[in-house]
Amino acid sequence: MEIEKVITELTYKAVRSSGAGGQNVNKVSSKVVLSFDLQNSKALSEEEKELISVKLSSRLTSENILILNCDEDRSQLKNKAIVTKRFLELIKNALIIPKIRKATKVPKSVIRKRIKDKKNISEVKNNRKKPDFD
Repeated sequence: MEIEKVITELTYKAVRSSGAGGQNVNKVSSKVVLSFDLQNSKALSEEEKELISVKLSSRLTSENILILNCDEDRSQLKNKAIVTKRFLELIKNALIIPKIRKATKVPKSVIRKRIKDKKNISEVKNNRKKPDFD
């Protein structure tokens, strides 16, 4: 994945934000909406697109467009930087292929120790009983 190429394919849109900011909120478009068209991306290979679409399937629209919002700050520029950073982290995490777990055997010494401990506990409990004089 080439980060510079991916960033050039991002589309930003400034929208009026709700929340803190007083009367200024009604005049300034500080919320930033980032959209990324996964299918038409030239920066990602077909394998990377497939991996991202599988891992981020719940976040993609029906047209395979990833949409992220940011209205944390009152500054549009800061929100743009935050949403871009968040997008890059999301893509990097989606491209990580998890290691395949190898099943391992339980060592014989561990099995022997468990059985020995069970016998010890059983013996201790038997010694607590009242003696049987039959």
